[in-house]
Amino acid sequence: MEFRIDKAIEILERTPAALTQLLRGLSPAWHAANEGPDTWSPFVVVGHLIHCEDADWIPRAEIILRDGESRAFDPFDRFAHFTRFRGWSLDDLLRRFAEARAANVETLRGRRLTPGQLALRGRHPDFGPVTLGELLATWVVHDLNHVGQIARVMAKQYGDAAGPWKAYLPILTR
Repeated sequence: MEFRIDKAIEILERTPAALTQLLRGLSPAWHAANEGPDTWSPFVVVGHLIHCEDADWIPRAEIILRDGESRAFDPFDRFAHFTRFRGWSLDDLLRRFAEARAANVETLRGRRLTPGQLALRGRHPDFGPVTLGELLATWVVHDLNHVGQIARVMAKQYGDAAGPWKAYLPILTR
């Protein structure tokens, strides 16, 4: 599928509601579980998504639109959410994610980006030149990646309990 802002927004605006429906009201056994050392729980993933809303997608898009390749993106701390959201409840995280995402989607819509603007290039500190379209497409894929991660972590909580059916459930075996 070719990248289009309207199609991207279809996913971006739904992610907070999807995660809220999936996670709100669950016992911590579901949202605090992870896949072992150095892996993330659904709770931690939501914190990461908020940090991305505040420090990644729109701020980097603004750098591309304003400075192009003359200024590299600020480095992104992929682990800042561990301390930033310590002590928060899951409901608070879900609410903050929904608020931040709504504001960012509104900003994205308000920009009315043209194909020419989507082709503008910025400079990623690790990857080098990237386009605005690539950044925005990555935002969508990043959401879907973490929705899948949350589903996988949760599914694995019942992996052994599924018994022999586990062989037919690739979410448990991949």
